[in-house]
Amino acid sequence: MRLLHTMLRVGHLQRAIDFYTQALGMTLLRTVDRPEQQYTLAYLGYGRNPEHAELELTYNYGVERYEMGTAYGHIAIGADDIAAICDKVRALGPTLGAAVTREPGAVKGGSTVIAFVTDPDGYKVELIQHGTPM
Repeated sequence: MRLLHTMLRVGHLQRAIDFYTQALGMTLLRTVDRPEQQYTLAYLGYGRNPEHAELELTYNYGVERYEMGTAYGHIAIGADDIAAICDKVRALGPTLGAAVTREPGAVKGGSTVIAFVTDPDGYKVELIQHGTPM
């Protein structure tokens, strides 16, 4: 077995695609529009299935906002330069509604360097520094 994708419901599909491609460097892999069922899917990632897991963004026609709930945690992404990603998020934030919510730094009690950003729909994304900490 393997993890294929994670799905997030989004209120504005293009804004979400722009965040994940421009700020986090993902590639838009494919879209599926189902007008009769009133939804559109966009699959993004750093490679295609089956070699890589994908992120599925689901836009349900006419729904601009979702309740976040208390069960959702975050998506984690490993990167070589999380400070540069935070800079991109800060630069795109006013346009896309994204934000850096935890600046890069060591996790409490450890040496792993992490940061947190939120996407335009409020989903948390943890950035984990690969290699030598900053």
